[in-house]
Amino acid sequence: MAKQIINTEKESPKGKMLKDIVQQLSQALPALKEMLGEKKFEKRIKKAAKLLSEGIKPVSGKKTPVKKATAVKPPIKKVTKTALPEKKSAKPAIVK
Repeated sequence: MAKQIINTEKESPKGKMLKDIVQQLSQALPALKEMLGEKKFEKRIKKAAKLLSEGIKPVSGKKTPVKKATAVKPPIKKVTKTALPEKKSAKPAIVK
């Protein structure tokens, strides 16, 4: 029995962007393809696509922003300094 591999994962936005760049460069440079040959041309186009897309963040499908529920916190009571009563000494002072 032959196992069938089913690719259920979606293509990443970056991978899709790279494929688009490779396709556009391939269509724009057919003369270079004839000079270099198929294999070298494909390798160079892939490298060029990586360099061109470096630093570009791919935009994926529109996502609705998810609002996080904020917990209601009770107000924090501010601690105020109050005058502390003076401590009484353990032994009374001797008066002469």
